[in-house]
Amino acid sequence: MIPGYKVFLNNVCYTPLVFNRVNKKLQVNLSNEEIKTLVNQIIQDKATTIVKDGKNYYLQNDDIELVINSFNYRLITVNKLKDNSI
Repeated sequence: MIPGYKVFLNNVCYTPLVFNRVNKKLQVNLSNEEIKTLVNQIIQDKATTIVKDGKNYYLQNDDIELVINSFNYRLITVNKLKDNSI
């Protein structure tokens, strides 16, 4: 069973390395607090879909995908999804 967005909001955690990884993957230069705000906005958005595959949750919203460990809710990485509108 996939938990609701409030479970993610209350439990998502970060390692120091993940902030650098997010900036690199999204090609941005956000502060740690800005990254946390972005993650929270994606989690709260009604358009976000949540899928569990193996030990991870994949939260997809528009062109960004969050990968969160299902055991400890640690943000692993953020992926920029390819634009399929050609």
